[in-house]
Amino acid sequence: MVRLMGRSGERSPRRPSGSLARQREADRSRRAAGEGRRVPITALRSALSGRSVAGQVFLLNVVIVLLLVVVAAVSLVLQVRRDSTVEARNRSLAVASTFANSPGVVAALRSPDPTAVLQPRAEATRKATGVDFVVVLNTDGIRYTHPKPDRIGNKFVGSIAPALAGRTVTEEINGTIGRLVQAVVPVEEPDGTVVGVVSAGITTENVGGVADRQLPLVLITAGIGLTLATAGTALVSRRLLRQTHGLGPHEMTRMYEHHDAVLHSVREGVLIIGGEGRLLLANDEAHRLLDLPGDAEGRHVLDLGLPEDTARLLDSGRVATDEVHRVKDRLLAVNLRPTDERGGPPGSVATLRDSTELRALSGRAEAARERLDMLYDAGVGIGTSLDVGRTAEELAELAAPRFADYVTVDLFDSVLSGGVPEGSSLRRAALSGLDGEAPLYPVGRQIRFTATSPQARTLETGRPVLEADLGQAREWQAQNPEQSARVMEHGIHSLITVPLRASDLVLGVVSFWRRRRPESFDEDELALAEELVARAAVSIDNARRYTREHGMAVTLQRSLLPRRMPDQNALDVAYRYLPAQAGVGGDWFDVLPLSGARVALVVGDVVGHGLHAAATMGRLRTAVHNFSALDLPPEELLTLLDELVARIDQDEAADDSSAPVTGATCLYAIYDPVSGSCVMARAGHPPPAVVGPDGGVEFPEVPAGPPLGLGGLPFETAELHLAEGSRLVLYTDGLVEDREHDIDVGLDQLRAALEASGPSPEETCRTVLDARLPDRPGDDIALLVARTRRLGPDRVAQWQVPKDPAAVGEVRAEVTRRLAEWGLDELAFTTELILSELVTNAIRYGGETVHVRVLRDRSLICEVFDSSSTSPHLRYAAMTDEGGRGLFLVAQIAERWGTRYTPDGKVIWAEQPVP
Repeated sequence: MVRLMGRSGERSPRRPSGSLARQREADRSRRAAGEGRRVPITALRSALSGRSVAGQVFLLNVVIVLLLVVVAAVSLVLQVRRDSTVEARNRSLAVASTFANSPGVVAALRSPDPTAVLQPRAEATRKATGVDFVVVLNTDGIRYTHPKPDRIGNKFVGSIAPALAGRTVTEEINGTIGRLVQAVVPVEEPDGTVVGVVSAGITTENVGGVADRQLPLVLITAGIGLTLATAGTALVSRRLLRQTHGLGPHEMTRMYEHHDAVLHSVREGVLIIGGEGRLLLANDEAHRLLDLPGDAEGRHVLDLGLPEDTARLLDSGRVATDEVHRVKDRLLAVNLRPTDERGGPPGSVATLRDSTELRALSGRAEAARERLDMLYDAGVGIGTSLDVGRTAEELAELAAPRFADYVTVDLFDSVLSGGVPEGSSLRRAALSGLDGEAPLYPVGRQIRFTATSPQARTLETGRPVLEADLGQAREWQAQNPEQSARVMEHGIHSLITVPLRASDLVLGVVSFWRRRRPESFDEDELALAEELVARAAVSIDNARRYTREHGMAVTLQRSLLPRRMPDQNALDVAYRYLPAQAGVGGDWFDVLPLSGARVALVVGDVVGHGLHAAATMGRLRTAVHNFSALDLPPEELLTLLDELVARIDQDEAADDSSAPVTGATCLYAIYDPVSGSCVMARAGHPPPAVVGPDGGVEFPEVPAGPPLGLGGLPFETAELHLAEGSRLVLYTDGLVEDREHDIDVGLDQLRAALEASGPSPEETCRTVLDARLPDRPGDDIALLVARTRRLGPDRVAQWQVPKDPAAVGEVRAEVTRRLAEWGLDELAFTTELILSELVTNAIRYGGETVHVRVLRDRSLICEVFDSSSTSPHLRYAAMTDEGGRGLFLVAQIAERWGTRYTPDGKVIWAEQPVP
């Protein structure tokens, strides 16, 4: 029908007839007589008039282009002004720095008459570089040079305090020659002493001159662009007028009448539905088949009194081919196609055919085939996983909507966790159906059925129950009268309940609900439901048994190994832990965030298998957690761990029923994202591997200490400097050693696997295990891959603090400015308070060197370094004490705080959460 309409619309301009043909002939006559020249002009005027669509498109496009041109011009002018200001700041800084560092400036400042030497050089520099002034000052701010000689000897206008401190400043001020941009640079002797200051700058008037000179060019360009856009829009509007072939209202009316006659004469129902679901057009056959009301056009399809499934199909707009729907006593084959696939208007077109007689003949054969197909699919589709919940979902998804409109599976709580059925309450394990709007209990809801309900009778007797009419089932309604009323209002009218029986155990109950089809469940469907559930019950029971055994193993493993990696920004971490074929082992790994945005990586191995090795591993892992909280260097932490293993051996040697630790190894590394350094030490553990950003693999030389528990020898550390993007690979010996090859062969194979791996830690783990994992591993394998990140200079601020209490105020000011740059103004008050207390204590009680560092990571970290090894301690000050409350305030304000020692002293740090 749509194709016929399309052909009619295409042919009418090519083969005109009647008055249309005579009109076209008259047009051709006029063109032959020379009048055709006025047609393009007339068409263009029609296109440009606001009464036509082409004219409205033209005016709209012109307005949009005009707005775009104005915005672009204003943006360009503002950008030019900004770039000019930046150029002025850069030029002033370059001139001032060059002049300050030029030969002879220091000597001239030391001379009796600096002005006589520096004034000619400053003026020559000013003229050569195009700046407005080059001024040389002494450390008191008195000018030695100036473009206006009468101002030499006066006080400099601007801030020179940062320059006297050795820093360079670029600022905008109101100077003696007007508003200007100036750079202030210190003049330093070779030993760093500031002997003078050089300032160079450009007035704001000269900065903005460039933008003003470019403004006419910008406006001319904008005018040309507007003219071209207007001309292009006019051409588009003219072409739009041509696309209508010059058809007038009468010709369009005739075309509509032809199409309307064809539409209503066909013996197939045709519906045109708009994008909002409203019926735009229905032919006579569609009115007859659907029994539509007379005012159907313009109403929403859901309000036409159609069966719900048919109305929802028409409202969905999806593609449908020969879908059969029952409308009263007819079976209609519905085809639905969207109208906007090829640029058409939004909506859809539906065609309807009456297939009642054909369906009546083939209905029984099709129903039998569908039942056989469903039972076959149940055999191959249910039980694909050994998960109780997923198996229940597979049963529900298979039966709905093929057999029932909604299917619910309720299991005893103990069955879901792998146990035997017990108790009287069940939990909804699966729910599937036509839509998610059914007022049935949701998945996860705990349900306690009343004794008279169909589900309770099924569980008690172990036999299925058929409720053909829920409206008459008083026992079912007594379960929850309000819930039952909502279920029936939703249209659900029939129910089958079947027990999930496996051997002599009833694991739960399956409920089949009918809504879409008006007929109730019958005895044949009851037998089908019973057969379907019987096949699923075996799979659910197998999943239950597996869940019980698997849960015991998983509980033990999860209690001994990390469940998730902690949040930190220094490293991208991926890991794998593969137990040996023999069972639980003693390998472990950890990622431990430390103070100062550092992260510790640890990998260890307890020799042997079984619960004893696993328990020892858990004790060592807990000890590493506790020792790492002390911020100890790697060698000291391994020393403490070595003493712990020795004590464990002594305690277990006294007990004949216990076995000592036959061997334990460990590698402990600390990575600092600020410096990129990685300090590590190992106790009898295989060496780490480092994969550079270019893919090169190295095994760094880390001193191999004795295994844990032997004692007598100190542990040594190695420090590596890792480039950003490097991958640090830690592993246990199960990855590189086996009974057939020694460790050298394993390390060579590991090197080859790392060279072929991808850049991410996950890809590295996958590639290494694919290359090195044996079919039946005889030892545990722990693999930890960490890709380094760096904390950029824009996230680090540090200052050297002199031994002067007055310097605390400068530290607070610097920190406030830096927090403003980071967008953390709301932390300024607490950060000032923390640093004030820590810096004051460091100046008062620390050594000669005090250094402050602030890091912006997942939290805001404040660190105060001093050369004293005395550790502060928290105490409560008495009411009469004048001091002693500073550290208590820090502990209350900060999320965490602590102390760590360095070779040169100690660091007191405090962390605050970043909003």
